[in-house]
Amino acid sequence: MKIPDNVIEELIEESRTHHCEPAECCVQLVAIANLPSNFGEFQICGFISPCDGKEHTAIVKGDVTGKKNVLVRVHSECLTGDVMGSKRCDCRDQLVESLRRIEREGLGVLIYLRQEGRNIGLTEKIRAYALQDHGADTIDANMLLGHQPDERDYGVAAHMLRTFGIKSIRLLTNNPDKIRQIRKHGIQITERVPLITKVTEYNEYYLRTKAERSGHLLGKRAEVRQID
Repeated sequence: MKIPDNVIEELIEESRTHHCEPAECCVQLVAIANLPSNFGEFQICGFISPCDGKEHTAIVKGDVTGKKNVLVRVHSECLTGDVMGSKRCDCRDQLVESLRRIEREGLGVLIYLRQEGRNIGLTEKIRAYALQDHGADTIDANMLLGHQPDERDYGVAAHMLRTFGIKSIRLLTNNPDKIRQIRKHGIQITERVPLITKVTEYNEYYLRTKAERSGHLLGKRAEVRQID
């Protein structure tokens, strides 16, 4: 089962004619195509944000339109991890595990946002890496470069979910702030699904900073599922 062609046409037309509130940075659905992959059979949905020109994608398993309690991962782009397999972070491991879980579930969405380096951009992220090489953690490195610790905005993800008419979601995340932001934008989250990956000598400091300074639910707190 996948999103039928006639429904795809309706979703694209509705997205094209939707008008955002002035404070919103909305996205428009432009195309949906089949995506056979190493993780299973999916559909890939292309979105573009008129306000900043960024292109985002949703990897969809099954016909999620109008469904409740859909398993969802909202994943921010990480070229170094997702593509190059960097061991400095857990991004690729989370991406792969999310796709595997959605495939097993038989129904779900992975939203892939163009928010490289917690939305500071690739070159700035590499500058932050250089500072981390000399002892700064991920938060201090961003701030030393004049950025906020985390500049990601999940309003676009919420709008993408609303495009499919999804009623509620089960969110694959360890990040309470992501939950708060997505709920603030009107998406009902019925469950937090932990997404724990392997700790290594390369990412241990990174993961410890996530837990101690950003409040991510790792270690002993990993299985806490409440979302309030």
